[in-house]
Amino acid sequence: SRAFPAAGPRKFLHFDPGTVNAAIVTCGGLCPGLNNVIRELVHSLYYLYGAKSVYGVRGGFNGFRGDNPDYDPVVLTNELVENIHHEGGTILRSSRGGFDIDKIIEFLTSRDISQLYVIGGDGTHRGAYAIHKACQERNLNIAVAGIPKTIDNDVDYIDRSFGFQSAVEAAQHAIHTAKTEAMCTVPNGIGVVKLMGRSAGFLAAFAALGSGDVDLVLVPEVPIVLDGSDGILPFMRQRIIEQGYVVVVLAEGAGEELVGISDQVDAGGNKAKPEIAPFLVEKIKDYFADYDETTSIKYIDPSYTVRSVPANGADSLYCSQLAQNAVHGAMAGLTGFSVGVINKCDVYLPIPQLVATSPRSMNPYGTTWERVLAMTGQPNSTPTVDQQVEEEAEFPKLAEPTVH
Repeated sequence: SRAFPAAGPRKFLHFDPGTVNAAIVTCGGLCPGLNNVIRELVHSLYYLYGAKSVYGVRGGFNGFRGDNPDYDPVVLTNELVENIHHEGGTILRSSRGGFDIDKIIEFLTSRDISQLYVIGGDGTHRGAYAIHKACQERNLNIAVAGIPKTIDNDVDYIDRSFGFQSAVEAAQHAIHTAKTEAMCTVPNGIGVVKLMGRSAGFLAAFAALGSGDVDLVLVPEVPIVLDGSDGILPFMRQRIIEQGYVVVVLAEGAGEELVGISDQVDAGGNKAKPEIAPFLVEKIKDYFADYDETTSIKYIDPSYTVRSVPANGADSLYCSQLAQNAVHGAMAGLTGFSVGVINKCDVYLPIPQLVATSPRSMNPYGTTWERVLAMTGQPNSTPTVDQQVEEEAEFPKLAEPTVH
């Protein structure tokens, strides 16, 4: 087991708050709650500590380069950020790539930045740690704090990433639409919803569980079997025979074993995923055609819809926790760290440890997938493994019932 230091305010501060110039940058894809985190960082720096100034770096790491006026930094004030939490996205805008350590250090030193807050996923956190190391090597008194952000909920260790619950909630509308279309379209109505999840199926699984209206869930962690006793196509046809329609939710990274992996990568270094949804739609049509049956398939892709919505109440509160704890840690002189909640406890985590096993995947032998199977009744194509059976704990048992 591991222990992490509890997050929160410290008795002694490393920085004189009144001299602190801070900077905030958002990197990678959008996620509900980004504006909430920015707002609470600004409020905490000014209201709790009386910081001198807060810069917003626009356009992700590209904003440090200084070669494009569209990326010029903005001075963030309490008045400027007062209502941004009601909007999705990020007022600082975002991008992938553009990391140039020399340009970043030049930006920080020229503006006398003493605290840098980096909001992003595991790749962005690796960049944040590189900035931390560069500052240490140059003997710069700059604290670098990360705040984990991922719509896929795949940053390891932490209980969940901010914005995930909002995305699950937003996905309900797409699933409900898919069910309505499938139920009201004949013959053989099929609704297919594709959600984000490059290497982890958390969003697809939780969205399906939250709706209760899904018949089949496909995730990257579980291989897709098309035909046979564990095949999804016979299952779908049987479900249509029973209820007249079927609703499918799949993560974008599902079916890698069927469609392969692309050699292309985006600016953030992520490998492109071949489209599983069109492949699956064609396989469904071909399978039903073998029985001389037609299908009415409605394909819905709300990927960008679910990540661009404002944060809901629970995520708004969570964003406040993370932002305030990040400021507390940086003011106390911590650096090269990130913030999170582990087992419902607010903690600080060393960035190298956080990213070492990220992105994480959903356990196909765990309770979440078991709940999906219990809800859908779909065949379980999870490979069998030799699992060590632990000794059962001894619990008090009731006496045998007495028959009168």
